[in-house]
Amino acid sequence: MQAPPIGVLFDALATPLPTLAMRNLTLNGTSLTLDHLDWIFREEEFAVSLDRGARKRVQAARDVVEKHVQAGNVVYGLTTGFGKLKSVAIEAKDLATLQHNLIVSHCTGVGEPMLPEEVRAVQLLRLNGILRGHSGLRMETVEQLVRLFNKGFVPEVPRQGSVGASGDLAPLAHMAATYMGFGHAQIRTVSKSGEVKYKRLTSKKALEVIGEKPAVYAAKEGLGLINGTEVIKSVLARAVSRATNLSKACDVVASLTIEALNGSAKPFDDRFAQLKGHAGHGRTSDNVRKLLKGSKVLTSHANCDRVQDPYSLRCIPQVHGAFKAALEHVTEILAGELCSVTDNPILFPDTGEVISAGQFHGQPLSLIADYLALSICTLANISERRVEQLVNPDLNDLPAFLTPRPGLNSGLMIAQVTAAALASENKGHAHPASVDTIPTSANQEDHVSMGMAAARKIHAILDNTEAVVGIELMCAGQARDFNDEHRPGRGAEAAHVALRARVRTLGEDRYLYPDLKACRELVASGELVAAAEKAAGKLQA
Repeated sequence: MQAPPIGVLFDALATPLPTLAMRNLTLNGTSLTLDHLDWIFREEEFAVSLDRGARKRVQAARDVVEKHVQAGNVVYGLTTGFGKLKSVAIEAKDLATLQHNLIVSHCTGVGEPMLPEEVRAVQLLRLNGILRGHSGLRMETVEQLVRLFNKGFVPEVPRQGSVGASGDLAPLAHMAATYMGFGHAQIRTVSKSGEVKYKRLTSKKALEVIGEKPAVYAAKEGLGLINGTEVIKSVLARAVSRATNLSKACDVVASLTIEALNGSAKPFDDRFAQLKGHAGHGRTSDNVRKLLKGSKVLTSHANCDRVQDPYSLRCIPQVHGAFKAALEHVTEILAGELCSVTDNPILFPDTGEVISAGQFHGQPLSLIADYLALSICTLANISERRVEQLVNPDLNDLPAFLTPRPGLNSGLMIAQVTAAALASENKGHAHPASVDTIPTSANQEDHVSMGMAAARKIHAILDNTEAVVGIELMCAGQARDFNDEHRPGRGAEAAHVALRARVRTLGEDRYLYPDLKACRELVASGELVAAAEKAAGKLQA
């Protein structure tokens, strides 16, 4: 008897309880979106089912495999060895052993495990690609993949070992091996209060707990599970999700800084966006105007003698806008890749052909990952410069380093140093991975994408940049406290209130680590953006 699916409440070693009501995602191979992956990254509850048409396509592809096997044809990927061993024919009686050996021999990943939510996204993406009907898996195997996802079975997959062609072989092999009972997996459970927990077990034990038997793969199935770019897609999709929030958060924090420094709103006039002809510029300016709407701070110094703000304030539309344009491009390319077929060889059921090509190559993903990485660096760079504008008494009329008693207290002096360290560190992470290639498989695979390396380093840059923007948030909020006689704009005020709910105003020097950590979490979690949007309206990434 099969155990119930994902939204159930059960201890990993206890009898499952009845399921909770949840939404359903019907996969058909072509309709998976980044929003669906965001359900996973936000730990939202849903169950997966298969479209009827997808079932027919899967069966049609499997029929092609069976015909070639039964006929004794020598076809790469079906009845031969792999890579450099492509010319070695395998007898029909050994095809199951061939698939077993393929998977266990490719489990060569190293490093820390991928995050559970990243692996769950990989599971969904690989299943979705198979449903296009060009991979050749048996329907019973596909149905088991659905059950494993719905029951919260999450393979443990090492983070390193993929060169991004022929797909993500090592990490996907680790995923497939857990279905066979090798290695470790986690069981995902949800409490009545909605708390998500993961319990690590051996894969064999985890399969037993959820009422599943270890998989045994037939011809083409092992190869169909490990030939693909789904690991790159998953890690990149989570980066896009984080970057989308960061795009809005930077505008929110910048609006608070503008007010704290008595900056001007004139550079955010929509006429400049029209003259520039850059959509990202326009979206940034629109966001800042919303956030500053109703500001009495800006009107109070509308006629002051300052002619121009420094670039880090005046050029926010250009710099943040350029990032928004990059993010939009990356999102567009990635969204198209989510439903792509990345196997090799490719089966064409309408003609019965089995053709080798390069669908598994990750270069389209590697290039946009590098693009996103370097574009995020610009956000940290300009944010750090605004921090300097806030803490440096030579650049503003505020107390030195934003402390009421400079000298006795250092205030936020070293917070700027930390921001500078992180912004500088990003430059090393931004070195492009997509320009590198190391031939593999005895030069059969003589050009690879390094797509996984490109996707992984984005998260290091995001970690640093979220921390830098968090430091700007703390400094802008502190500066605002020295000049609170006028009411700020609605969005800026909401950001300040959200900050003060977590971090109190800095008087005498204190242990700052918890404060900076709380500020980063406000930025990274989406809580800051949510507060600002509630007050000012929907912002654009």
